[in-house]
Amino acid sequence: MPGALLELRNVEARYGPVAALRGVSLTVGEGEIVAVLGANGAGKTTTLRAVSGTVRRSGEILLNGAPIGRTPEATARQKVAHVPEGRGTFVELSVEDNLRLGAYTRRDGGVAADLDRVLDWFPHLRERLPQQAGTLSGGEQQMLALARALMLSPRLLLLDEPSLGLAPLVVREIFAILDELNEKEGLAVLVVEQNAKLALRSSSRAYVLEVGRVALEGQSAELAENESVRKAYLGY
Repeated sequence: MPGALLELRNVEARYGPVAALRGVSLTVGEGEIVAVLGANGAGKTTTLRAVSGTVRRSGEILLNGAPIGRTPEATARQKVAHVPEGRGTFVELSVEDNLRLGAYTRRDGGVAADLDRVLDWFPHLRERLPQQAGTLSGGEQQMLALARALMLSPRLLLLDEPSLGLAPLVVREIFAILDELNEKEGLAVLVVEQNAKLALRSSSRAYVLEVGRVALEGQSAELAENESVRKAYLGY
């Protein structure tokens, strides 16, 4: 495994009296795509929220060996971008305004160049820059959410259910872009995905959560052949 970019050590999180994470430990290496699988309510989304600072948690979360911030703004300043389930698009704003909001914590002079670079990855959006984001199709809104996250110029991308509600062709296109970003730019990704077959094919390693705990972990290719994973998540 590459050197650790992200480390979770015995992380716990609660929603009121309900424990959502129960001692979760995982790692994401530099330039690595790691998948998190599990049934609804297993703690997948909460894992991403714990990293991005959108839920209170205990335990250690380290980014490059140093404690990660505990608020969304702090983690964004550390170049951690979170694409939540449901996309989080600002529907009343234009596509271009949505993209520029992705760079709100940046203080460098590279935003204009990065806007052009991001639009090279998503040429459909270039044609729709003045368009109101809420008028985009579901697939286009997912691409906009991903493109907005890339405007942060992230070291780590947290991606929650990118395929949810989308046509298979659009899903394949989104994952193809992710694979290319990972290969060409070394983008590290921690992805939560119900489509286990797709997630295992796109990632190098994976974790399976059950009731807030890591039940299985390993190389994605090996987990794809694991009988319990196949029966529970792959349907054969």
